[in-house]
Amino acid sequence: MQSTHIFFVKPQLPPQLQPLQSLALDLNWRRQTETAALFRYLDPQLWEEGGQNPLLMLSQVAEERLQAVAADSGYIAELERLWQQQQNYNSTSALPEQQEQPGNKRVIAYFSAEFGLAQSLPIYSGGLGILAGDHLKSASDLGLPLVGVGLLYRCGYFRQELDRQGWQQEIYPCYDFYRLPLELQRQADGSPLLVQLPYRERSLKAQIWQARVGRLKLYLLDTDFEENIEADRHITDRLYGGDIEKRIQQEILLGIGGICALESLGYEAQICHLNEGHSAFLALERIRQLQLKHGLSFEAAREQAASGNIFTTHTPVAAGIDLFPACLMDKYFTAYYQSMGLTRKEFLSLGRMDPNNSQEPFNMAVLALRLSARVNAVSRLHGQTARRMWPFLYPALAEREIPIIAITNGVHINSWVGSRMAALYDRYLGSGWRQDPCRVENWAAIGQVPGQELWQAHEEQRQELLTFARRRLVERLQAQGATRAEIEAAARVLTPGALTIGFARRFATYKRATLLFRDPERLARLLGDPQRPLQIIYAGKAHPRDEEGKKLIRSIIAMASREEFRARLVFIPDYDINVARYLVQGVDVWLANPRRPLEASGTSGMKAVINGALHVSTLDGWWAEAWNPEAGWAIGRGEVYESSEYQDEIEAEILYNLLENEIIPLFYQREASGLPTGWLAMMKESIRTLAPVFNSQRMVSEYNQKLYLPAMKHYRQLQADNFRRARELAAWKNRVRVAWSSLKIERVEADREEYLTAGESLTVQALVYLGALQPDEVKVEIYHGKVDGEEKITDGDKTEMTVKQKLGEGRYLYSGKIIGRGSGRQGYTLRLRPRHQELAPNSLPELVLWG
Repeated sequence: MQSTHIFFVKPQLPPQLQPLQSLALDLNWRRQTETAALFRYLDPQLWEEGGQNPLLMLSQVAEERLQAVAADSGYIAELERLWQQQQNYNSTSALPEQQEQPGNKRVIAYFSAEFGLAQSLPIYSGGLGILAGDHLKSASDLGLPLVGVGLLYRCGYFRQELDRQGWQQEIYPCYDFYRLPLELQRQADGSPLLVQLPYRERSLKAQIWQARVGRLKLYLLDTDFEENIEADRHITDRLYGGDIEKRIQQEILLGIGGICALESLGYEAQICHLNEGHSAFLALERIRQLQLKHGLSFEAAREQAASGNIFTTHTPVAAGIDLFPACLMDKYFTAYYQSMGLTRKEFLSLGRMDPNNSQEPFNMAVLALRLSARVNAVSRLHGQTARRMWPFLYPALAEREIPIIAITNGVHINSWVGSRMAALYDRYLGSGWRQDPCRVENWAAIGQVPGQELWQAHEEQRQELLTFARRRLVERLQAQGATRAEIEAAARVLTPGALTIGFARRFATYKRATLLFRDPERLARLLGDPQRPLQIIYAGKAHPRDEEGKKLIRSIIAMASREEFRARLVFIPDYDINVARYLVQGVDVWLANPRRPLEASGTSGMKAVINGALHVSTLDGWWAEAWNPEAGWAIGRGEVYESSEYQDEIEAEILYNLLENEIIPLFYQREASGLPTGWLAMMKESIRTLAPVFNSQRMVSEYNQKLYLPAMKHYRQLQADNFRRARELAAWKNRVRVAWSSLKIERVEADREEYLTAGESLTVQALVYLGALQPDEVKVEIYHGKVDGEEKITDGDKTEMTVKQKLGEGRYLYSGKIIGRGSGRQGYTLRLRPRHQELAPNSLPELVLWG
């Protein structure tokens, strides 16, 4: 076999172009479109062929071209301006409440299996990764002390090709990491910095690559190098590829290896944010390291670690969660849990809803829920769904009290707004929409933008989309060996000025990509109307093992080949960040029609809205809280039917009616000037009301205020004085668990009988036996509200009772007062819950006594 000795040659840029190297390595450009234009100008064809990879671009541009550009005073002035803006941005300090002492490396560590930051770094598959990328960018904008942790996949996620019949084919390119905007982390002697983690009977090693995201850093672990055995080198080959054993290997590396990597880089990750459950093994590693380094018991280490763990769940159905059989957990974790002092049952119970069910697989979401003090869902509706998913973990709590809060997703506006719309915003809104997009005042002036200018900017972006769509369609047909006539016809598809609908997302069946095709003849009439033409552009990938999703794509391709649809229906293959930008920036209407409540949030519609598109969707995910009739359309009013077939039939009919009676007529209702004034009014209202809310700066600010800062305070309180409070809290919990079974509510009485007039108060007294516990360790509450036909309290309120008299021998008389509100049958009951100043929201949910 040939032995190759590797060395590196860096591109030699003229001195005037040196700032390009710095910009090429930064994945959070403050001026996205302007900076991209600098690289595109060097060689437009090379820019597109290289996947818009600026680092690759600099290594391939001809020397003569670089010298010519270096002599272009206009180009150099623009480069200097954008580079200086980037330098000024990166040098500003953190938020006041997050500032640390100089040299302090205490951080919030954000873990995700995928990150969608740029087309040139293809380590994302869809919405989860794009959200993670936008999260990092907004954390950078806000100056948070945050680092990202993920995996670096040699083949990334697959590239999508379509055969002549429309079947998806998965292509896995092999990426050269040295040509990506990454830097290998090295030791002082220049050798790669390696992470070693215990892995069955051997050590697994990983290299660490760094990506710059504005002020922040993203660290990515890679096992594909010579010091690992062949099997281990393949752990990081593909995102979401391979079987269940490959998945557990990747998640061990992400969670346990990620914690080890941060330590080797000198960081103290006080807060760990788990973006979905893939990284949940990090919670175990944090516990293990606390035991090893500080001599903490498992219980004390668990308290300390959990106080700094934040879990964001994105999954609205149990089927979307990673489950590992016990035999696989034994294979990879026997020595690991033994080193923590746990028995097999104790360890496996951390990932089981029912610790006593030996047949239940190990659930990564359950592990994250049990070992995270704070948990959130990603929209208000998803919060309700998530709370309904986990009754076994919170058996004694009312649904509304399950400690899963909602922080609705948002998008990074600077990354997604098109160049024409951005220039318009700069002209009429000033810089506020860029600097502080959450302020409603920064968007108020959108109402004063001249309709002609808004429409022109929107139409120019639509034309860019149509040109791009035609080019991609032609390229696909050429690759398939299509005839000249077919290729020429493809170059003429889509009509400038026609109402253009976009639908692009992962092709999961619940997203119902083909809902519009339930009545093909009716759709054909809409698409073929010569006076009011309609056209639809689709894009999206199906998971390699999702055969039903692949069938949906094939059905759209088949429909697009029919004569009545051919010029008006297009599927753009290989959906990625670049395709997404063209789509969300160019369509008139963004369509989403998931089955409620299966869309946790969705963010593609948010990206379209900031570019002036109007949104039409079922009331699911973010749209359930965002919709108002002046800014978009709702398919139904949130109804959920038992029959999915009937649901599809009803909602397809509603969608057709909306198109025929509202959307199409409004778009083509023009004034003498040719402007659609009614449509423009909705565009302005949509931007004015939705842009300040559904952006990732608002989202990350919420994470900071509601989760990061409280978690950081809690973590440091437990950590202080050699973890004194963590040890005390663990001991207190053990004492409460032992004593809890002896607690009793011995008597309950009220000061009046059956009837109460609205507004009157009812005094309740209770005799409570606390045994060895003290009143300040137990919260006694009246739980009250309306009752249903089974005499169960629905959507109740709670009122805390106070000790009226100490009776001795562990007995106390409690008293409390509730107010009769509304009318009808109401009821109350009592409950006891543990109380401690250090208890996190997600602590001891199983200890509730009703009476």
